[in-house]
Amino acid sequence: MQQDTRYWFPAKRYGWGWGLPLTWQGWVVFAGFLVLVGVGAAVIPRHSPVGFIAYVIGVCILFTGVCWWKGEPPRWRWGGD
Repeated sequence: MQQDTRYWFPAKRYGWGWGLPLTWQGWVVFAGFLVLVGVGAAVIPRHSPVGFIAYVIGVCILFTGVCWWKGEPPRWRWGGD
């Protein structure tokens, strides 16, 4: 199966969503997501656990937006594609 390299994130084989990145740009976005969550985990919980949860939700929304924009169109897959 040939992946279209214009997509940074391929669709998952089973289920809905995206898999690991295909391109270096996708890996940079993924690494940035992990760094932002890690920095938030190190800094924010000292001040407010609720603030940390809100922060993580915000970062996840941003990451999902990038996946939606630069990834294969999402749909439910059963593995036969």
